[in-house]
Amino acid sequence: MTREIGFNDITQDYITLAEARRRGGLRLILGAYAIPGPWRESCKSLFDVKGIPYTCVRCSNEDAVETDFGANGGHSELIAWTAQSSAPVAVWEDERPRSSWIDQLNLAERLNPEPRLVPADFEQRVRMFGLINELAGENGLAWSKRLMLTDQALANAPEGSPERAFWQTLGGKYGYSPTAAASAKARMIEILHNLDSQLARQAARASRYYLGDALTALDIYSACFYALLEPMPAELCPMATSYRPAYRNADPDIEQAMTPRLAAHRDYIYQQHLVLPVVF
Repeated sequence: MTREIGFNDITQDYITLAEARRRGGLRLILGAYAIPGPWRESCKSLFDVKGIPYTCVRCSNEDAVETDFGANGGHSELIAWTAQSSAPVAVWEDERPRSSWIDQLNLAERLNPEPRLVPADFEQRVRMFGLINELAGENGLAWSKRLMLTDQALANAPEGSPERAFWQTLGGKYGYSPTAAASAKARMIEILHNLDSQLARQAARASRYYLGDALTALDIYSACFYALLEPMPAELCPMATSYRPAYRNADPDIEQAMTPRLAAHRDYIYQQHLVLPVVF
């Protein structure tokens, strides 16, 4: 019988924010929770691929609950250090904390230029950053998925309930409105179609990667963000059991855009380059 995995079940050591501020080296503020948050997993994977050691840090010294969906409580220490309340955050030595995906990628490239994850070719580089933004940026794939989740939850949560308050808080973070949620599905489908088309062009030249013939950051972000549509099985991604349904796609139109090519790319990148099973 498979054991139920809880939200707070973790399999590696984390230190507190207070401890992290006293240390040097690379510290990744991740939140110590058994869910494959796509920004979190992408950030970790950048440094894993480059062989850069890091220390995992909790979001709050009081262990205030923060879900992958972005609602948070009591993160005053995190805000005081990083001027914002979300994870992941990468902190190198005494440099400024880096809470955006593009800053984290640039930091990883600087700390260890090899293997190179940002293409040298100008056109490939521009395309890579643009497509990662379609996954990880405002109004991108993950942002749109959360708008859809918020819309569905608010339609079912009773007035005055804690569940409704949670989703209203989340909705505020992502600029939720019924109008924004109504356009989110088409946005997700458009992004998936474009990613699939890019892989198809690469397959025609016998490449398993999005750009050129080697791994780039786009491959990592695409593999990690696919968890929002279909997480890997429990033996490879032992995530909190109660959260798995929210990570799976339930929309038939989006399902059609989730091509076998996209899923196969995710599996290939994890098997060849990333850490399996996923470690929380």
